[in-house]
Amino acid sequence: MLLVIGITGSIATGKSTVSKMIKELGFTVVDADVAARVVVEPGEEAYQKIVEHFGKEILLANGEIDRKKLGDLVFQNEKKRLLLNSIVHPAVRKKMNEEKELAFRRGEKVVFLDIPLLYESNLTYMVDKVLVVYVDQPTQLERLMNRNHLTKEEALARITSQLSIEQKRERADAVIDNRGTIEQTKTQLLSVLKDWKIL
Repeated sequence: MLLVIGITGSIATGKSTVSKMIKELGFTVVDADVAARVVVEPGEEAYQKIVEHFGKEILLANGEIDRKKLGDLVFQNEKKRLLLNSIVHPAVRKKMNEEKELAFRRGEKVVFLDIPLLYESNLTYMVDKVLVVYVDQPTQLERLMNRNHLTKEEALARITSQLSIEQKRERADAVIDNRGTIEQTKTQLLSVLKDWKIL
């Protein structure tokens, strides 16, 4: 039986760390953030649509999309943001599905999809099980402030723009508590994969 597992968490909970561990175990991890960068590269369908709708002034000299300029444009304007999402999100899902199918065709039985906004974007239909990487909010806040050099207010604004980590934890099929050491996180991961008969 083929199995698709979603990995999610919230900002600064350590999702990338867990994804890296899964890759090191030899599994395919399809990363939504990577797919989102690929689909807006020159020559891609989503790139053409973005330029059509937002104009050539959002391009850098080398023809690539100026992410900051585009970000500033849509950040201030709900309608433009929704338009951008309506172009990028389907392209990202398509790209992720293609990579997943490729892995299955190579004979792999399990594929992981790393989707930061799995619940917020209602993408649970894409996966059979969900693994949530968890830390409590005070830990999350501290890590985010340190990692991105943000004030407490800035960090809180980013955290509260997503579904709370407690809500994600409640909806998960399995939770990895990432407040301890790297070794403790890996032990939990191996335990989950064994429970799910993947290892």
